[in-house]
Amino acid sequence: MAGSRAEAKARAHGPLVVELRGAALTIGIDRAAKRNALDDATIDALEEVFSDIPDSARAAVLYGIGDNFSAGLDLNGVGERDMAAAIAHSRAWHRAFDKIEFGPIPVVAALKGAVIGGGLELAAAAHIRVAEPSTYYALPEGQRGIFVGGGGSVRLPRLIGVARMADMMLTGRVYAAEEGAAIGLAQYQVGEGEGFAKALALAEAIAGNAPLSNFAVIQALPRIADSDPRVGYLMESLMAAVAQSDGEAKSRVRAFLDKRAAKTRPERPA
Repeated sequence: MAGSRAEAKARAHGPLVVELRGAALTIGIDRAAKRNALDDATIDALEEVFSDIPDSARAAVLYGIGDNFSAGLDLNGVGERDMAAAIAHSRAWHRAFDKIEFGPIPVVAALKGAVIGGGLELAAAAHIRVAEPSTYYALPEGQRGIFVGGGGSVRLPRLIGVARMADMMLTGRVYAAEEGAAIGLAQYQVGEGEGFAKALALAEAIAGNAPLSNFAVIQALPRIADSDPRVGYLMESLMAAVAQSDGEAKSRVRAFLDKRAAKTRPERPA
């Protein structure tokens, strides 16, 4: 799919701004007046965009337009749903966020301001998270009389553990950016206003990897981690063999051995 077609689809759905920047696809949540709260239209648009990634895109950046990443579920209409409708609503979020976590390309989330409730569930579906100093994390569902429904009870304990998640939901505890990074909610901390640029730079670097290696990381790695160790070891061997047999992998290894590829070095502080 061409970049212009991706952008046309996003405009048709309204809540998202989508742009193809070289090999990086950027997806912005554009509901700043609502602190980028996630309504049905936004969830549907996310599912559609991540279901039809442009062929030339190799990584994606997910971000919020305005001062916040996302303040979570738009509560309008929650009280009118019966049990069947509530289940269907939650499952729609699961489908959309699964397209992000288990889609064809790695996703970097640029976080700032509110990353609350469903917004935190959305961020957890990304593979890498970059946080600005204004970022704060919360799960106020307990105070609202509801429960997470966007996959948070599966994804967030993997990042921070069951006890920390329970504390956030039971007490309304809020984590600031630095605290959140310390417990695993973000892998990178940057200065104010630098989140999107850092996320885009990471996406561009990821896009330069061998596609099969990226596929292995986002598709095989989480499943291996969740499996019985005996199954995981076998899956790892099979995935390693598949990756190593790829022609691009062979050429990259040869370039390294011939000293034509850069060596791995730590980043120097800015």
